[in-house]
Amino acid sequence: GRVGRDVAFGPESFGMARGEIWSRVRSALVSVGFPYDQDHATNALSGGETQRLALAGVLALTPRLVLLDEPTSMLDPASATVVREAIIAAVRASGATLVMVEHQLSDWVHEVDRLVVLDSAGRVTADGPVASTLASSADSLAAQGVWVPAAVAPRPLHVPRALCTPTRSAGRGGPSGPGAMLVSAESVSVIRRARASVMSANRPATAVEALQDVWAEVRAGQCVAVVGPSGAGKSTLTALLAGVDAPTQGRVRAQDGLLAGLGAPSPEAIHRWTSPALAAGFGWVPQQAEQAVVSRTVRDDVLSTSRRLGLDDDAAQARVDALLEVLGLSALSGVDPHCLSGGEQRRLALAGAIAHGPSVLVLDEPSVGQDRLTWSAVAGVVVAARDAGVGVVLATHDPLLIALADRQ
Repeated sequence: GRVGRDVAFGPESFGMARGEIWSRVRSALVSVGFPYDQDHATNALSGGETQRLALAGVLALTPRLVLLDEPTSMLDPASATVVREAIIAAVRASGATLVMVEHQLSDWVHEVDRLVVLDSAGRVTADGPVASTLASSADSLAAQGVWVPAAVAPRPLHVPRALCTPTRSAGRGGPSGPGAMLVSAESVSVIRRARASVMSANRPATAVEALQDVWAEVRAGQCVAVVGPSGAGKSTLTALLAGVDAPTQGRVRAQDGLLAGLGAPSPEAIHRWTSPALAAGFGWVPQQAEQAVVSRTVRDDVLSTSRRLGLDDDAAQARVDALLEVLGLSALSGVDPHCLSGGEQRRLALAGAIAHGPSVLVLDEPSVGQDRLTWSAVAGVVVAARDAGVGVVLATHDPLLIALADRQ
């Protein structure tokens, strides 16, 4: 329930002396640049802050073997540098072995000794010292999707606009014109209070100001990137703009460009709309992509919203199958979504968010866990949606995605 208790869990399990436990807790939190004290509630953390907390819990144990899966994937560049330096310092000081899964190699190539590359079937295609392996196989590795340092940046895949065209935009008001206002956030603030628990019963409630007096707007045919350091409130703002969260102060409301194709529900407080009304107008990919899973197979999951909204089933199936092909998920169409990798789940969530043809597409860290090839597919969907007249909002630290946006 509390940050300090979370980091202390491992040392406590080993029966360490109390004084040593809390010394390790404080040291580990400092080493990863954790922004709050040890009494901060764990359920009031952003995704990037949670990532740092998990790493602090590992480092507090001074393990001999450290296994990390994309440890800086949701962090801003400054925070990622702090965490990366903490990892390297910890393993050097303890003599531990570090094994790390990573797509982005450029910041690690001088810190690791060996590079092992797996293909899509899990077979080893390269294995050796980092510098020589990259030097001898750079082109082939990039073609496989490896983010080879200094390689030319990938371009968005060409995706037909028809796969992303809003299905509800042809209502009585006609399609929204480019630049038409869809959603506005007006002086919104959000205060988070930690949920009560047995562990926190005798402690005062923690209140965190996640957003303060923010104004934002979403327009048809434009892509806006929400940027900022980890914990700045990017996920909170995108959730407000998707109608899945409520502001503590201010309001988020639909504008004429969105209402025209939705049978004109109330423009006030979009978080109070019914689920069908909200789903008809919006598509959302949460930061934790597995939260978007609602069906037992990949294909049914992507089809679920279209069917709930009563859209033409033949057209919906054709659109879904094309999106699965674009996003490299066709071979997995009959698989349980919970069996997918993290990157595959994120692409699945993207397919499900756009398949029913929303007018507003809100994406939280859509490129996390992607290689060069799947990044191109994700970026291609973003560009196609924008060009099809969708208002696109994306929270990201990815400089290549930010460069595709019309504004920040």
